[in-house]
Amino acid sequence: MKSVEYWALLAALTLLLSAGAFAKSANAGTFDLAESARVGSTQLQPGHYKAEWLGPNGDVHVTILHNGKIVATAEGRMTRLSQPAPYSSVTLGTQENQSKRIEEIDFGKSKEALVLSSM
Repeated sequence: MKSVEYWALLAALTLLLSAGAFAKSANAGTFDLAESARVGSTQLQPGHYKAEWLGPNGDVHVTILHNGKIVATAEGRMTRLSQPAPYSSVTLGTQENQSKRIEEIDFGKSKEALVLSSM
């Protein structure tokens, strides 16, 4: 009987600990890019992307992923919006050579926006 209780406890503990692996990261969000734009020195093509960030006090290191693979990195900062963004959106700026670059990413239903440093 002790053996059954031990295995049941072990199974419950394993299930509980693995649930964290599937939880949504608080420091990540998805966005769609409708036209080509630059992040750092990388030109991104239109598509669906995921941004992950890490860092203290609002200054963050940003990793951009496409289909689970890292495609770009940049420095940035988190900023607080006055109200939650109704949907995810990307603000583009124009560089001197007339190419587009991502300046800001707002994530749907979040009061935080990711502002990318210009290079």
